[in-house]
Amino acid sequence: MKEIDDIIKAYESASAQKTKTALATVVHVEGSSYRRPGARMLVTETGELTGAISGGCLEGDALRKALLAIHEDRNKLVTYDTNNEDDARFGVQLGCNGVIHILFEPINPQAQHNPITLLKQAATERCYSVIATLFSLVNKQNQPGTSCLLNNREFIINDSRQDRNLPMSLHNDAQMALSTQTSLVKNYNPDLIGFVEVVEPKLSLVILGAGNDVIPLTQMADLLGWSTTLVDGRHTHANGQRFPNVHRICVAKSESALDELTIDNRTAFVLMTHNYNYDLEVLKQLATKDCVYIGILGPKKKFLRMIEDLTGSGFELPQSMRENIYSPVGLDIGAETAEEIALSVISEIKAVFSFRNPHFLRDKEQSIHARSKKLPA
Repeated sequence: MKEIDDIIKAYESASAQKTKTALATVVHVEGSSYRRPGARMLVTETGELTGAISGGCLEGDALRKALLAIHEDRNKLVTYDTNNEDDARFGVQLGCNGVIHILFEPINPQAQHNPITLLKQAATERCYSVIATLFSLVNKQNQPGTSCLLNNREFIINDSRQDRNLPMSLHNDAQMALSTQTSLVKNYNPDLIGFVEVVEPKLSLVILGAGNDVIPLTQMADLLGWSTTLVDGRHTHANGQRFPNVHRICVAKSESALDELTIDNRTAFVLMTHNYNYDLEVLKQLATKDCVYIGILGPKKKFLRMIEDLTGSGFELPQSMRENIYSPVGLDIGAETAEEIALSVISEIKAVFSFRNPHFLRDKEQSIHARSKKLPA
C-alpha cells in the first residue's frame, strides 16, 4: 500500500504541473522475479520514476517503453523473458529466471475514473477492493488495461477506456476474489486475459503508550506506509511534536482508550504504556473486540499476572483471544535497544498479517513466492 500511496502523490503532483504520466503494472509472472503481479511504477514524461516493477534491472528499459506509450497515447504490453539470451541482460543483476509481463498505460487526467483514481479509491477505503486489469498476449495492439474496481459498496468502470465493454463473467470473478481475498488470473478468450487483483486496506497500528521507546516504532510503521494511532493518558507525551509520523493521537484515560477507535481485521494493537494498570484495563476492553493481533511489551510473567488479575476479578479472557496475544511482543532477534525492539515488533506484526511463520529464507525448501502457471500463448 505504501507504493500505491507514493504513486498517487506523484501523479497528483505531475497533474498539477500538467505533466503527462504512464502507469506500469506487472500483470503476470512466470518463474522467478523480484516483484510479483500488482507491482506498479509511475513514469512521468520528464523521466521521473515512482514505485518499482523490479529490483532495478528493468526500470531503464521500462522508462523508454512508458515514454513511448505516452507519446503514442495507447496501452502497451511488454514481455521480458530472462530465460531468453536477448533479454537475459535485464535479469542478470538479480539472477532472475522468468517471464515478466508488464502493462504500460498512459493516464488521462480528464477521466474521472482512470487507473490512478481507481487506485486512490482502493487506497482510501477501510475495506478490501478488487482491481481488474485486462491484457492480451495475442493481440498486442489491443490492451484494454485497468478496467474496473469493486469493493463492498460499489462497482466502478474505468471511463478513460475507449472500449468499456467488459467480459460477462468479470464482475462475478471480481466478487469471488473479493469474498476469498485471493487474486486470480482468468482467461476470458484466446485474445483476452484478466488479472483480478485483491488490494488490501493499509494496516492500522494502534500503539498504547507514548514513551521514548515508541518513537522508533512509529517511524518504522510510517516507512512501511501503515496508518498509526497513538493513545496515551498524558498530553505532555502524546503530542505531534514528539510523534510527527503518527496519523492520529488520542489523549485518553485507560477506561476510554478505545472509545474513538475503529477496529477491523487489519488492525494491530501494541500495549507499551509501562503502566501495568493502564495496560490491564485496555486488555480487558480488547477482549470484547475481534482483534487479530495484540502485542504486550514486557516479560511473560507480566502477561501471566494480567490473566490472574482478570480472572480474580471475575473476567476470563476467551481462548480465541489468547491465541492472538503476543507476549512478550516481537520476534526473537536478540533485540536490546528501542530501535531493535521496534524492528522485532514490526517484523512480527508483518508476519502475522501475512500468515507466515518466521524463519530463515535460507532454510525454506520451496520458492519465496508461489509460482504462477504459464499463460497460454
